[in-house]
Amino acid sequence: MWLHDLFLQLDLRGLLIFTSALLLVMCFLNEKDPPNFPPGPPSLPLLGNVFSIESQQPHIYLTKLADVYGNVFCIRLGRHKTVFVTGWRMVKEAIVTQADNFVDRPYSPMVTRIYSGNSAGLFFSNGGIWKRQRRFAMAKLRTFGRAESSMEQRICEESHYLQEAMEKETGEPFDPVPLLNNAVANIICQIVFGRRFDYSDRNFQSMLRNLTEMAYLEGSVWALLYDSFPALMKHLPGPHNGIFSNSKCLEASIRAEVERHKLDLDPGNPRDYVDAFLIEKHKQNGELGFDDENLVLCCLDLFLAGSETTSKTLQWGLVYLINNPHIQGKVHAEIDAVIGPTLQPSVADRPNLPYSDAVIHEIQRMGNIVPLNGLRMAAKDLMLGGYFIPKGTSVMPNLTSVLFDKNEWETPDTFNPKHFLDANGKFVKREAFLPFSAGRRACLGEGLAKMELFLFFISLFQRFTFSTLDGVELRTEGITGATRSPLPFKIYAKVRQT
Repeated sequence: MWLHDLFLQLDLRGLLIFTSALLLVMCFLNEKDPPNFPPGPPSLPLLGNVFSIESQQPHIYLTKLADVYGNVFCIRLGRHKTVFVTGWRMVKEAIVTQADNFVDRPYSPMVTRIYSGNSAGLFFSNGGIWKRQRRFAMAKLRTFGRAESSMEQRICEESHYLQEAMEKETGEPFDPVPLLNNAVANIICQIVFGRRFDYSDRNFQSMLRNLTEMAYLEGSVWALLYDSFPALMKHLPGPHNGIFSNSKCLEASIRAEVERHKLDLDPGNPRDYVDAFLIEKHKQNGELGFDDENLVLCCLDLFLAGSETTSKTLQWGLVYLINNPHIQGKVHAEIDAVIGPTLQPSVADRPNLPYSDAVIHEIQRMGNIVPLNGLRMAAKDLMLGGYFIPKGTSVMPNLTSVLFDKNEWETPDTFNPKHFLDANGKFVKREAFLPFSAGRRACLGEGLAKMELFLFFISLFQRFTFSTLDGVELRTEGITGATRSPLPFKIYAKVRQT
């Protein structure tokens, strides 16, 4: 009997050794690179480099890797290979010159769970559905957004609500983030839902909290872990579960708005994006992503892109101009000279405010709101930067490396509006200015975002002088998720003398 037990133990031990060896061989074969594949740092079997990435500032860690491995390199996230593209020259090659080769998004377990395997909204869909939905959304943003003079007026009206809310702080230090979130989100609300919300509306505030948390978690190490090890992570507790609970809450709020629209929909007179989508849904019989579930997901994408990014840019604007009072003073002087203290700002004022325009652009550059852009997927076997990229490989353009490219910016690590001014003080465009990305996946709301940033910024600095607590310099490291926001800070908003 004991001899039988011994053989059984040896067989089990041998089976475990054989299985482990087989797994390692399979892992090795899976991770073996094809000839002339981009180099990268050493990685652990099965785990890859996922635990090497600096969790607080991943974009900085990934940018520095280019100093060692070049502007096209590979890291492994779990068993999946991701090629990172760094620097203006190589990012332009990938997303502009070879735009058609890097259009589709790769498979993501996290995205699949958020979007329940449906059409995946505006940003994570591919193929014909993506093309049709993007065209439709861009057309409706023009119709209900920047192409209508009424939208400029709505932004100016919202600026007044924002100013009034700041004035109520009566000279006490306050956190400006909630107020900026309220104002910016109300612009996308008017385009998508056809109405604005009072700043005290509970459902509105709940939506904004969920948006902020979701935007952070989607770009955190927790999302990276979920996509790398989905079979394990979906059963574990942790912050990553907040991604899915926040998205469900947001979807429920949006779905309620959609149902409200259905009650008084006039097919001949669409009031907003939701109305237009419902009308198109009837025409398309639910094809090409025109169904109720995808409407909710498209609205979710519009809110994430249309409120988080613009609000965070304005937050960084306060940080940098409080830290640089001499620059804030020049902005005040230019606004006073061109518009005066009481006239309502207009987009038509932009050419006459070159310094303020340069400051806004430098805020976007230094604020670096979307540090890494979105993953792309190689549509076919191709060459990039002299390296072979197999079809289906995930590719990530690093926008941080473009906005801080030492070959493109005179003082890349310093807040310097002169980056956007010529010797005569006139505004100049810079090719390496890519806060909205570029190519076929560029931000579809870029025009609206530029209008919002300009009008909100000018109206705020026309009305107030901003400062912080005595002896305090606001920190600029930031908190990085899918978007990058300032660390918590408080300000004074002093009404300027008219």
